[in-house]
Order: sequence, then C-alpha cells, then structure tokens
Amino acid sequence: MKVWFWLVLAVVLGTSPTFAISDSDLKAALSLRFTGDRTGACVAAGVIDNGSVATAYVCADPKSARPYDDHTAFEIGSVTKTMTAALLAELIATHDIALDDPIAKLLPPGTSVPSFNGHEITLGEIVTHTSGIPANLPDYRPPDPSDPYAGATERDLLDTLAAIKLTREPGSKWEYSNPAIIVLSYALAKRAGKDYETLLRERLLGPLGMNETYVASRPPQVHLAQGHHPNGVAAPPWDFHPDMAGVGGVRATLADMLRYMEGELGTRDSAITPALALTQQEVTHVDGHRMGMNWNLLIMNGHAVASHEGATGGYSSFAGFDRDAKRAVVVLSDTSLVTLGGLGQLGFHLLDTSRSAGAPRIAMDADAKLIDALVGKYRLQGGLGIELRHKNSGLTIQADGQSEFEMGYDSAGDFYPHAFDAVLRPKRKADGSYGFTWFQDGGAVEAKRIDPLPATASKWTPTDAQLPDYAGLYPLTQKFGLRIFVADGRLNVQGTNQRPLKLAPVEQDIFVAEQVGAEIDFARDGGGKIVALTLRQHGQVLKGERQQDTTTEPANR
Repeated sequence: MKVWFWLVLAVVLGTSPTFAISDSDLKAALSLRFTGDRTGACVAAGVIDNGSVATAYVCADPKSARPYDDHTAFEIGSVTKTMTAALLAELIATHDIALDDPIAKLLPPGTSVPSFNGHEITLGEIVTHTSGIPANLPDYRPPDPSDPYAGATERDLLDTLAAIKLTREPGSKWEYSNPAIIVLSYALAKRAGKDYETLLRERLLGPLGMNETYVASRPPQVHLAQGHHPNGVAAPPWDFHPDMAGVGGVRATLADMLRYMEGELGTRDSAITPALALTQQEVTHVDGHRMGMNWNLLIMNGHAVASHEGATGGYSSFAGFDRDAKRAVVVLSDTSLVTLGGLGQLGFHLLDTSRSAGAPRIAMDADAKLIDALVGKYRLQGGLGIELRHKNSGLTIQADGQSEFEMGYDSAGDFYPHAFDAVLRPKRKADGSYGFTWFQDGGAVEAKRIDPLPATASKWTPTDAQLPDYAGLYPLTQKFGLRIFVADGRLNVQGTNQRPLKLAPVEQDIFVAEQVGAEIDFARDGGGKIVALTLRQHGQVLKGERQQDTTTEPANR
C-alpha cells in the first residue's frame, strides 16, 4: 500500500455534532456524494448517535434502484478483520494467551513460521500489520483472479508460510498484509477445532444478535446484493477456505452491522462485548499508523476514533466509531470502489459532518489539450509498455501484447477504461509536461514517458510584479485551506498546519507542486483580478474563493 503525502491532510476528526442525524439527513448526505456517480453504485448506510439510529439507501442513478431491503447482505471485505481480532481478544481474555506470544503458539505443532534474527512473529504484530509478512505473495497465482481466495488450500498456506523470508525485524515497519490475517484466521480455527464461520457465529454473531451475517451458510431469509465493478459490470462474490475467511469473508446486512457497532460502542451487552473493547486499545504506533487490534486509530480532541475499510471484487464497506461520543457509522456498497479511494471520506464525514463527504465522479469529456499532452509511449515501473492514443475525441490505452481499450474521463480528473477496473491519473510536471499514475488491483504504479515530448507552447513565467496578484487565503473546506504567498521571488503554497512548498508556473494562472502531485489553477473575474483557485490532487478537486492576504512570508516555517 503506497502512502501519499497530501496537501490535503489525511482524515483527522473533530468533535462529533451535538444533534442526532435523521434518516432524511443521511439520505441527503448519501445523495450529495453519489447521485450521478459514474460507477452506478448503490449504498446503504447507518449512523448511531447516542442511541438514535438513522438509516438510508441511495443509488447513483435513482431510476436504477436495485431491489434491496432490510435482509440484503453485502460483502464487508476487510472489515471482517476486526471481527477476527475480537475472536483473538476473547481468547486472550479467557486463556493463557497474550499479544506478545508468538503466532506459532496457536498454530498446529510443527508448523513452520518465519522469524528474523531469532525474533518470532507475535500475535500483536499480526493484528497491527507489522509482522513483516508481505502484502503480496509473489509465488501465489490464484486459479481464478475474479475469485482470488477460493482456490487456496491448507497446503498452499502452510507451504507459503514456510517459504516466506522476512526482510526486517517484526514490529519495525507497518505494511498492510492480508496473508498475515489469513494465518491468524487459520490459527484461531485450528485452536478452536472448528471452522471460522462456526467459531464466529458462536463467539460473536450469536451473542450480538447478528443472525443475518454469514460466510458461506446463508440464512434463508437473506439475499446477497449483486456486486459490481466500478464500470457497472457485475462481479462475482468471493469465496474462502473455511478456515481462512477471517481475512475478508463475512457477508452482513446493514442492520446486523449496526448491531456490531453497538457492541463496539459498548451499548449492546453480550459475552463478546468486553473483548470488543480490548481490540480498541492502542497496541502500537509505527510509521504514522496508530493501531489497535485490526482497528486503525485516530486521536483528536481527546477522543479515540477507530475505523476500517473493506473491499472485495464487487463490494466496498466502511465501519467507524467514536466510543466516547457514542457515535458509529456503517456504509456498505454493492460496487468495489477501492481504485477510486473507497468509502473512507464519506464515512468520516458521517462521523464528523464538518468534513467533506466528497463528490460524485461525473463522466465528462476531457480537454483536448490534456489528451494531446498525454498521447505517447510510456513504461510502467516493472517494465510493461503502454501507449496512449487520441481516438475521435477521447483517449485509448494499449499495453504491450494486449488489446486497445477506449477510456472515459471524470470530474475528478481521472481517465478510466470502460472495459475493466483501473484508473489513469494524469500528473502535471514542473516543465509543463504530463506523466501519469496507473491504479489497478489495489496498486499504484508510476509511468515514465519513453518517446519525445509533444511540441508545446513556450512555458509561461510570471514577472515579479505579477506574483503578488495571486497572494491570498483560499479556504477549501471548514478545516482546511491554502495560503498563497510570495517568498524568495517565487510563488509558494502552504496548506493548513503544513510546511510551505514552492510552486512552478506551467501555463498562465496554472502552477504545480510536482513533489506532491498537486496542480493549482487560478481563476480571474471579468476585470482580470484573481478571485479563486482550484486544487487538483490525487483524485480530489477542491475549490476556494480568495480572501486577501498582503503578507509575503509564511505564518510558520
């Protein structure tokens, strides 16, 4: 998982609203985010606020509402990991097990587990993604990529685990690892002597009253929503080995997920509730990641907020809560949105409504100048050759030895193939040319141009007298804005609570901060005065009107 440095800060939560959200408020928030979205996604969401519960269901195309009801289940993907952590927490609370015990203690005798300089991988390192087990196993090739875990066997797992060579001390670095949680799921099932779904139903689902949540044994009254790729094409559900489903195999209704959140908030009493509280306690803080047991933790204004996102081939999910404020959020979608950033921004908005919910990605025509600038031959990191071509009024892409595909363009500034799930995100460089980042299958790969740059007009450079015309404060959200100022003969930008960065001019009224992949476009009024700007960065487009600021030095260094 690649970690980006953003001008726009990663999500930081403020205090929760003092009023309870209603069903209509929630539906309005979902509509604002999804109506007209090019993915066609449908979402079901619920908010718990100090005992009050609001729910809503919205589709990107209101005319294409799908037949979902209270008994519709969605794949929750990696939110399953938090449930697996709860099973471990209960084991810790009731048996002679601790987080600093090696994972080998739960595995069948004789299981080969990697170590590093005598340091064995511990349970705590597994549930905080610091074990050193890599995110991707280079030797595993799923028989069916559309259902990548279905073909994995116990023998595959044990052989792969034995073959892993750790490259660093466990606990020293954060790296999100599905294989590590598969090992934990398998270990818990073997320790209990029953498959993961049975263990989960006995220990967590039953006690919390989650009677419509399942892995493979679907209750008769429950129907699974049809999953979709972001291009609207139907996607098959994912299946798992009975002992390995703890990595992402749970399917749940919205109502059941709200019961789960009540357990996490401590307002639904059950035998598993104390174990849920244990998973929320901070275990480690590595590489900027504050982790409980499979919960991502954020601290703001004295509140601990826990969250996790999930995605499978055709579904997306978000679960988060502020235990002190007794507020929790669940968002479930019938479309895999991981390539487009997932449901996190919307989920955090519902936890703290002062934050932006994001905007729908509306299909639109790309500017011809942008297409002309991108056309050419590239090579992705890893060696694959890519050619972009101008066809009619759009862009096509063709990889070495593959077919040519037409691409759409959306209001977030991304190109996307119509035929499969991927995103091509243009990146403006300081010399005025373009590169791009290719997003597919959860990865991000940079592209390098390998043919000559297209002919462009001479680069525009503002005079010293023109630079102060851009200076000012530009609020973008309630909690974040940009300060544009002149220093050392250059235009600079400083985001709220961030270090200043120098800007490079590329066209009249257009500047870039190449090191963080940001482009800033200034807008003028009819009299030629700068009145606003648009920030384009990593698939977000934020606009702000100018407030005059006559100083030329940053507020803080």
